[in-house]
Amino acid sequence: MRKVIENQLKIGQTDIPNIQIDVNCRDEIPQLLLGLQFIYCNRQLRDEVFQILKTITPKDVDADKGRPGMDLWKILVLGTLRLNCNWDYDKLHNIANEHKTVREFLGHTIFEFDKIYGLQTLKDNISLLTPELLDQINQVVVKAGHDLIGKNNEDGVLKGRCDSFVLETDVHYPTDINLLLDAIRKIIFLIGQLFGDLGISEWRQYQHIFKKIKKQFNFVRKLKHSSSKDERTKAKREQLIIGAHRQYVDLAATYVSRAKDSIRILKEMGIGSVARIMVIENYIAHAERQIEQICRRVLNGETIAHNEKVFSIFEEHTEWISKGKAGVAQELGIAVCVLEDQYGFILHHHVMENQKDVEIAVSMVVEAKRKFPSLSGCSFDKGFYSANNKERLQTILDEVVMPKKGKLSIADKQIEFSEKFIESRHKHAAVESAINALENHGLDRCLDHGIGGFKRYVALAVLARNIQILGNQIRQQFLKRQARRRRLLAA
Repeated sequence: MRKVIENQLKIGQTDIPNIQIDVNCRDEIPQLLLGLQFIYCNRQLRDEVFQILKTITPKDVDADKGRPGMDLWKILVLGTLRLNCNWDYDKLHNIANEHKTVREFLGHTIFEFDKIYGLQTLKDNISLLTPELLDQINQVVVKAGHDLIGKNNEDGVLKGRCDSFVLETDVHYPTDINLLLDAIRKIIFLIGQLFGDLGISEWRQYQHIFKKIKKQFNFVRKLKHSSSKDERTKAKREQLIIGAHRQYVDLAATYVSRAKDSIRILKEMGIGSVARIMVIENYIAHAERQIEQICRRVLNGETIAHNEKVFSIFEEHTEWISKGKAGVAQELGIAVCVLEDQYGFILHHHVMENQKDVEIAVSMVVEAKRKFPSLSGCSFDKGFYSANNKERLQTILDEVVMPKKGKLSIADKQIEFSEKFIESRHKHAAVESAINALENHGLDRCLDHGIGGFKRYVALAVLARNIQILGNQIRQQFLKRQARRRRLLAA
């Protein structure tokens, strides 16, 4: 049983339209709550959002039967708060149980001291939101924002700015030896706990085994290549490094082989959790790959091809990205492309799995224009340029600002040195501000797991940011009215 929102007010409960929000506060929480309040108070807008939220409940499940689940409105409020304020679940857990105004938005009275949310409850319910559902709500919110500022949008035309940035995954810096240590640690602890639960003593010393491997890892980690000019000294150090790696790999391989034998015995006996065994086998595959690559790179002197490398055994979708930024050699994550309009709303976003800017320029505009047909122009930077991209975009948009790579022809110079082109390029720089705002409001590091969690994290951050912009527009309008009222009273 899961409702969108409880329609019947409780004694002492404040209805959402009547909740007092501190408009003079510049923090992001009041702005986001103003945006959510606007959505709730606008009947048509609320019905659209609620209708989308209802799709969370599977079609074959009766929403009116079974034990009560968290209201869908609460899930939306808590999910957007978490991302917009860049909180982890522990912080959200505390706010949901302690913050007075947030609890009013969740439908609680000041007398409901015993109504608290569990940490796992928050995680399970917010994970029900899907990127597709969030994108649908985002379109509704952006259209509402355009309607709100429609008086200033005289021609009704949208101009876009498109750029990409890297959202980092929550991983440590990868090396062959520490990725192998990660895999070995998971294998030994998981199989030790599994055998302990089954009452089998074979892996009872699993913690001691890991300490022994960790000790060898630390010895290898601290070895540095010699900077001596003496070739014999350098050769001696190289042999020491190779020998230490060989001992580390041999020790790890011994316990990987032992783990495989133990898993085989469990399967033959038909005991043990199949799911837990599959997880262990996955880490065994990671360990075997890392052992092979260490042998090839250190012992045999080979160069490992980039497409063979894995940069995290926990977040396997992590990519090694070098965008050429000053002081940033590389970033570990996935690039995200956003298309922003002149009012600051994110019209469309795309998670770029193994893609480059030039590959998605056209699709970004096509998708944004499908959602918002009034999009008539868009600006890009040089990374999106190709002759084919520019030609195709000119058939879709009235105005395409896309600087050419390399040396410019006379015709290209006339275009790119024109006053209109230069003005558009100056306006394009505002997308960097939008990206910086997204990074400050959740998209600096993804704390959710898996590629599915990554995409949900991005979609929820974009929606939360657009709701905040909507709330800030309401706040600015209120402050202008307040200032006008003061001037009239002073006169």
